[in-house]
Amino acid sequence: MTSRDDVIVKDPQIMGGAPVFRGTRVPLQALFEYLEGGETLEEFLDGYPSVSREMAIRALEEAKQLLPARI
Repeated sequence: MTSRDDVIVKDPQIMGGAPVFRGTRVPLQALFEYLEGGETLEEFLDGYPSVSREMAIRALEEAKQLLPARI
């Protein structure tokens, strides 16, 4: 279940249910692929102007919370 504050949404009617940035059709996976490929956050934002810096940072922060705690 998603709330209106969530930056990432999953809707079967949008991109087949893939997680996307709210209000866009930009998949979250695109952000990770940019970063994994060695590109910067700025390059991602230039490529997807419908995603704000705040949205991208919030998505990364939410993903970080899903990682197991380091000992």
